[in-house]
Amino acid sequence: MTDADDLPQLYLITPTELDLDTYPARLAACLDAQQIACVRLSLATRDEDKIGRAADAIRAVTSERDVALVIERHVQMVARHGLDGVHLLDGARSLRAVRKELGEDAIVGTFCGQSRHDGMTAGELNADYVSFGPVGETALDDGSRATLELFDWWSKMIEVPVVAEGALDIELIRAVSPHVDFFGIGDEIWGTDDPALTLRQMIGAMS
Repeated sequence: MTDADDLPQLYLITPTELDLDTYPARLAACLDAQQIACVRLSLATRDEDKIGRAADAIRAVTSERDVALVIERHVQMVARHGLDGVHLLDGARSLRAVRKELGEDAIVGTFCGQSRHDGMTAGELNADYVSFGPVGETALDDGSRATLELFDWWSKMIEVPVVAEGALDIELIRAVSPHVDFFGIGDEIWGTDDPALTLRQMIGAMS
């Protein structure tokens, strides 16, 4: 895959905690440096006010650059804060109801872990994309990983766009790149001194 049009697109995932005094500028630098398809607001907090303020601040960055912004889990905040959609974490379980609530124009994607069945069901229920992960090794949860075999199978059998995310590195990106539509990249870049530079290096592994 050397044609830029055939390369996976980039889907940026915010840190689970962020400083609104500094993060919007760091995000803007990445959006200005590379073509980004979507940003996901992925906060750990349950503080509605904090989430709302973060959504407004990040939307100001993404909307200026015509980049879609989805929020993790919080369906009710999509319309309230003018967001483009939601990223669900429960596979296909709530997808039908969420699609009905948000309508056909909203982006509704869902994380399916390593489950082909959940991914296929989500696709049948009109998910805009399905994400699998983590791709890399992690001690979180039970340590299960989304394998190259899963992405290869999906790319051959299913038309619904697929996102690879979680514990990515250069070698994993190089291996998985021919089989995915998007890479979900977050902590891999935000923990570095220059996220835009780190992102460029990861993109270089795709070609």
